[in-house]
Amino acid sequence: MSGGVFAHWPNRITALRFLGAVALFFVLALAPTFAKGTAPASRTPYVWAFGIFIAVALSDILDGYLARRYGWVSAFGRIADPFVDKVLVLGAMVFLATKPWSAAWFPAWLVVVVMAREFLITGIRGYAETMGLEFPADWFGKVKMLVQCFAVGIALGLAAFDFPPAFVQFLEQAALGLMFATLATTLGSGLSYVIKLRSLLHSTKPPT
Repeated sequence: MSGGVFAHWPNRITALRFLGAVALFFVLALAPTFAKGTAPASRTPYVWAFGIFIAVALSDILDGYLARRYGWVSAFGRIADPFVDKVLVLGAMVFLATKPWSAAWFPAWLVVVVMAREFLITGIRGYAETMGLEFPADWFGKVKMLVQCFAVGIALGLAAFDFPPAFVQFLEQAALGLMFATLATTLGSGLSYVIKLRSLLHSTKPPT
């Protein structure tokens, strides 16, 4: 990875983040399942899953900082970085929706709503680019991503660590609250992008 799109560290980190997401899914696929309210037979796979998820999620800050700090912003990074974010979060949610202990915080309908939002925004961004319009992520989308990462991180942490019962109860309530926060920010950010596109189209003369 010494040349081409991988000549600089931000894109290298993005590629490593994608491999980290794949590793996370592999670990979650092999992790033992267990009923809600009981402890897993082994917490080790979930410790690994928690560590990988946190590392991949936080490394997004690093590649963004390096790209801005040294002017290493690229078309590949603008496309690949949010793609990896979506793969990481949506993939983790899909796995958590299938686990008996975490399905209450990541019901299938919620995962479908989140995925539908991502498909919608991808379509909107693609359409805007065909019109010659810039359509960067806004603060609402970043808040949505942060909320989703906290929701997944807390769920994995509950399976990974043997917390005291009182703290477990607190984290379970936090996970439930983050479920509703995920729904609200997902719908809200989707609506904000629709409004932004409408505003851009009204202020820009269509090509002839």
